[in-house]
Amino acid sequence: MNFKCIIVDDEPPATRILENYIDKVSFLEKVGVFNDALKALEFLNAQSVDVIFLDIQMPQLTGLQISRIISKDIKVIFTTAYPDFALEGFELNAIDYLLKPIAFERFYQAVSKLNAEPKTEVTPRNSSDFIFVKTDGKNKFQKLFLEEILYVESLQNYVCIHTQKQQIITHSSLKNVIESLPEKDFVQIHKSHVIALKQIESTDSFSVFINAKELPIGATFKDAFFERIDQNKI
Repeated sequence: MNFKCIIVDDEPPATRILENYIDKVSFLEKVGVFNDALKALEFLNAQSVDVIFLDIQMPQLTGLQISRIISKDIKVIFTTAYPDFALEGFELNAIDYLLKPIAFERFYQAVSKLNAEPKTEVTPRNSSDFIFVKTDGKNKFQKLFLEEILYVESLQNYVCIHTQKQQIITHSSLKNVIESLPEKDFVQIHKSHVIALKQIESTDSFSVFINAKELPIGATFKDAFFERIDQNKI
């Protein structure tokens, strides 16, 4: 299957690199290049496009704003020089997030996801104190000790594992992560959040507070959560 794609970026050197990369990939077909966000939207209203390579920092409209406007059927791959937008990009269900300068290997890895089926990204643990988390690249895993985990947050097709030191984003489901965590130490409090019991600082009827972060308690999970709390109360 060929994917019709456009590039939206206000930096000509960046668009030239992406054009070159697209020409090298047999299943990609370039149908437009735009350095003006509004012209790109006009094109999308008139033409069918499968993929958009979308810069984030642009005048008039940012890439994040554009991604909220366009059809949900269009796959978005963000391209930017600023890593700070990664989490918000994933929350918008982007296929990938490429940090400039973009290497061809990293570009190809991103576009390969267009044909790929979702894969399990957190390996079953073979120890009681750590898991391996799939990171960016083939056969690249990061060892993560369970005691470091504060909470796990679902970002649609991704999950973000929050620790004191870092945030690790991986292509997986919250269900898959839950199955890799010991039930005695972790509990789901919301459809989007699993927390480490020992990391809880305080609770009220609606929220859990961990590392100065307020996390909501979903109605579906409320009774089971407070049953766990009752087991350790004085």
